[in-house]
Amino acid sequence: MDFPFFIVKKAEGDMAKIARVKPKANSKIKLKKSKPKLRAVSRLKKARPAKVTPVPKEKKDDLSKQEVAIGAVKFSHAKSMLMQDSFQQELPSRYGRDTMVLAVRDPWWLYTYWEVKDTTWNKFKAELREEFNKAKRVLRVYDVSNIAFNGFNANKFFDLEVREDALSWYIDIAVPGRSWCVDFGLLLPGGRFITILRSNIVETPLDGPSWITDEEWMIPDEMFMRLYGMGFGLGKTSPAGGVWRKGAVSSPGIASMASPVRKQPLRNFWLEVNCELIVYGATEPDAKVTVQDKPISLRRDGTFTLRFALPDGTQVIPVKAVSKDGIDKRKITPIVRRETK
Repeated sequence: MDFPFFIVKKAEGDMAKIARVKPKANSKIKLKKSKPKLRAVSRLKKARPAKVTPVPKEKKDDLSKQEVAIGAVKFSHAKSMLMQDSFQQELPSRYGRDTMVLAVRDPWWLYTYWEVKDTTWNKFKAELREEFNKAKRVLRVYDVSNIAFNGFNANKFFDLEVREDALSWYIDIAVPGRSWCVDFGLLLPGGRFITILRSNIVETPLDGPSWITDEEWMIPDEMFMRLYGMGFGLGKTSPAGGVWRKGAVSSPGIASMASPVRKQPLRNFWLEVNCELIVYGATEPDAKVTVQDKPISLRRDGTFTLRFALPDGTQVIPVKAVSKDGIDKRKITPIVRRETK
């Protein structure tokens, strides 16, 4: 097969000559196909560097915030996230209702907070008119110890003037171990007090150990068996319960749980019973108090405690208290009767 092809020779001169050449007979010419990749490479132009678009500063800040949020979620727990959301919720400054709450801070201080609706204020403004603007906002603190307080029978009271914008106040009561109640109201120029809110009653603790001695209670043997025996699964219906009642069960662990007043019977059996009477009370710290016409000393808070022997018969114990200026007087007479059989 005759297959012409051209060979291009570059002349040294100004032009190139093209010659036609016939291949020899029975010559085998192998044509190699060019690889497309090489052809493609040869045709590629030098790639230009990609343009870098600058990121705006605001977008960078948003991305940084997102990274921080993602990092926080990675090391958080569902419960902690729920608690965090609840902490972020602010409590309302007002609840839209008339209320007053009194709480104890310590033996010498109280804390109270209150809220008065606008409609309530408008009601008093309409009733009092000009007197409303001249009135003072006052906390009236009542000592209601050992009484059923009805608003008029307090042991004593004192007033504290508060600011118009105040919604809470700390109260120095100076005397521990007493019961207190507080009114919030208006004190008019003529001395009249109008109650707007009344708090709950609280009792402050003592500033030292209590002077009240607890009674020592005796437990009958049958009740002792029921309480301690059934506590260990030794009820009346169980076989072990019968053994317990007969006293056959004995071990250091169980014996240690026995009542301190249950003692083993002695050979010399005996019985002794005594009674005594405890009288205690309270009044003003500067008052003068007599019991059975004998003066007694008061504690700093005005309390007192006395112990009396209580033989058979009737005991009359008059207790008198006189104020420091001698104007006010109170007398209480307990009458106790004992009969031993």
